[in-house]
Amino acid sequence: MKLDALRPIVSLLPEVKAPKQAPSIMQKLQWTTIALIIFFVMYHIFPIGVVQKVGGEFEFLQVITASRIGSLITTGIGPIILASIFLQLFKGAKIIDIDLHDPEGKALFQGTQKLLAILLCFFEAGIYIMTGSILTYGMEGSGFNPLLGSFTFTQILVITQIALGSIILMYLDEVVSKYGIGSGISLFIAAGVSLSVVLGTVQLIVGQGGVISMLTGSGAGASALSDALIVMLPVFFTAVVFLIVVYAEGIKVEIPLALGTARGFGARYPIKFMYVSNIPVILASALTLNIQIMARALAGKVFMLGNTNIVPLIGMVRTDGYLTDGFLYFVTPIRANLLTMRSLTAYFGYLGTPTPVTGLPEWFHLLTYTVSLVILCVIFGKFWIETTGMGSKDVAEQLQQQGLQIPGYRRDPRVIEGVLDRYIPTITILGSIFVGLLAAFADIAGALGTGTGILLTVGILRKMYEDLEAQQMFDLHPGLKNIVGGD
Repeated sequence: MKLDALRPIVSLLPEVKAPKQAPSIMQKLQWTTIALIIFFVMYHIFPIGVVQKVGGEFEFLQVITASRIGSLITTGIGPIILASIFLQLFKGAKIIDIDLHDPEGKALFQGTQKLLAILLCFFEAGIYIMTGSILTYGMEGSGFNPLLGSFTFTQILVITQIALGSIILMYLDEVVSKYGIGSGISLFIAAGVSLSVVLGTVQLIVGQGGVISMLTGSGAGASALSDALIVMLPVFFTAVVFLIVVYAEGIKVEIPLALGTARGFGARYPIKFMYVSNIPVILASALTLNIQIMARALAGKVFMLGNTNIVPLIGMVRTDGYLTDGFLYFVTPIRANLLTMRSLTAYFGYLGTPTPVTGLPEWFHLLTYTVSLVILCVIFGKFWIETTGMGSKDVAEQLQQQGLQIPGYRRDPRVIEGVLDRYIPTITILGSIFVGLLAAFADIAGALGTGTGILLTVGILRKMYEDLEAQQMFDLHPGLKNIVGGD
């Protein structure tokens, strides 16, 4: 499928011009700071016509999309990510025929991605409003009349405001990519997770039932210190997960390569332990989130098989939309953790509580969720490398095109593929299992910012540090840019 038909529309979209000369490190820091300030301002502003936002059931979604449900950035960077994923998958599956090595083809591809993202901004905003995930004026229980006496006008206005919030983020992403440090998408995710960790820590210390109230309250006694330490366990586990991810990010296997056209020159192709990064756990968690949302359709439904209503066995849903039992319940995250229970005794007591229909204890739910998450991570990990050009065959062809070969072997992509096949499939599975287990552990332990959020943030901060380090080297030694081909 050709994209040329979209060229007239794409040409009308505004874009951020690239700088004529590379910004200095101080200029990059300034633009990055400005983008962060705008992000946090929108994070705390609610659209006209919105009453309240939903609860914590969408925490995962807010983490990976740098969003805050109910605010101007309700959809966050979700439309941008989805547009990118869709087009990358279409390109990888050969559905879209476009040459990304051609500057015009690349510009058309990026413009199409921007157009699709804008359309998704309105589509996703509409989903939040139409499903009642955000309470707007005129809705039952809102306590407010619709704006200008029209419920339809109120909904359209709120959808437009939310969509514009994400469109602003899209252009801020362009600004950061061209004038700042790293990419705006990464910056906003890291900012959202960092804010969640900071606010969560402050809440545990000074909030109701926090450390200070435990140590200074009227009920403070001999057990107050131990209780306070238990309350702070989520902070401890957050640090543990952070350190584990930092360590895992540095594990890699390096494949020696030689430049076929120049004897004596070589390179190494690194295959990281986290080769597919956190993509598997993002996709797996997104699937379980969708299961939770779609399961609401089972509420109050009856489907008889013989004399048995099998709907509760598939998924028993309370009147408030939460799963409480059934197959779907056992493959979704456990709702209680150390962060919500704030007591080891209460937490272990909860794990022994039987579910209302099957009578299985919650520790079984914890086990099935962990196993299903790991299995999904492995499936999505293998799917991702095969559809995005990260498999052994695709990587071998890319290295061959760059004139690289395995030292001591003839120039043949099949030779490179054979060597890569020893590592990539195995590392993909092991890395996917690792991120799945780590995310499940973080969810169970109540780590602040969620395990997925920490995985994302560590990778983002590491990349930003490397970019800053390289920029500082270029500023100190401008001649290096010519050597490495910098702009």
